[in-house]
Amino acid sequence: MSIAYNSSLQSYNTFGVASVCRAFATFDNVESLRALLHQADAPVFILGGGSNVLLPDQFDRWVLHNRIGGIAIIHTSGNAVTVRAGGGVVWHDLVTWAVEQGLGGLENLALIPGTVGASPIQNIGAYGVELVDHFQQLTAYHRANGAIRTFDQDECGFGYRDSIFKRDQKDQWVILTVDFLLNRQPELRLDYGAIRDVLSEAHVQTPGIGDVYRAVVQIRRSKLPDPAQIGNAGSFFKNPVIPTEAFQRLQARFPDIPGYPVDDSDTKIPAGWLIDQAGWKGVRRGPCGVHDRQALVLVNHGGATARQICALAEEIQADIQQQYGVDLVQEVNILE
Repeated sequence: MSIAYNSSLQSYNTFGVASVCRAFATFDNVESLRALLHQADAPVFILGGGSNVLLPDQFDRWVLHNRIGGIAIIHTSGNAVTVRAGGGVVWHDLVTWAVEQGLGGLENLALIPGTVGASPIQNIGAYGVELVDHFQQLTAYHRANGAIRTFDQDECGFGYRDSIFKRDQKDQWVILTVDFLLNRQPELRLDYGAIRDVLSEAHVQTPGIGDVYRAVVQIRRSKLPDPAQIGNAGSFFKNPVIPTEAFQRLQARFPDIPGYPVDDSDTKIPAGWLIDQAGWKGVRRGPCGVHDRQALVLVNHGGATARQICALAEEIQADIQQQYGVDLVQEVNILE
């Protein structure tokens, strides 16, 4: 069990921020996790893929990198299949594995960065599908007392990009494994985004799981920057959900504004549309800026600090509030 003190996290976060932590170590089982938590002499942060975090220059914590692996089918009932994945498994690797096994449900979530362990915390989602739609249960380790507990869907308190692990149970649990309920004959979700258009362009008339997977990968690669090329954490802001009456008033002022009903009383607005229409796409503030093809993504052009990125985000939030009366909430976990 190797511990690196005063360790750089630049290669462990997709924003590419040059953060330095007090100590860094990896764990791939409960025993090593327990030993590291016992040894830590400062607050501990559990790191997954580093894709949804913004780290400070000096991070006075122990950073423990979750590397718990393994993907396996643990139960089958007819076409329904339960799959268990370790918390350290790369999310896209799980999606790819499921597609290769002919198991549907996760294909719309292809190419989302991060790890399996982080996916329930955020209740990740894309193209009409959320993790909660195929989540069965997870096991987690309590940092303080060492208990291992199973959480079912209700106990996770899932919401839009939210769960109890971001609220009252924040920083209390380490997610070890996650179970997903998949299907060999799934109902495909094709009506969100440009999925049908991409399938049509490829002359796919009767799409399967793999076709949807490839379409989503193509769409994401065309819209979102590769962190290996330019630092970013994907979508920086959540899509705001507002009362439908408020949306209708906005629609009267801005007839082209898109909206997606959430339920009988609320409507979701694409944050990227608001930011784009407000003129922020491609805007640069020193070493950071807004991506020139996707206004929802803030980027590090090189050498940007968390403080500079946060200042840009706050400037955008204030402008959207002034122009549209809509509050943007960051999706990225900003750490101090």
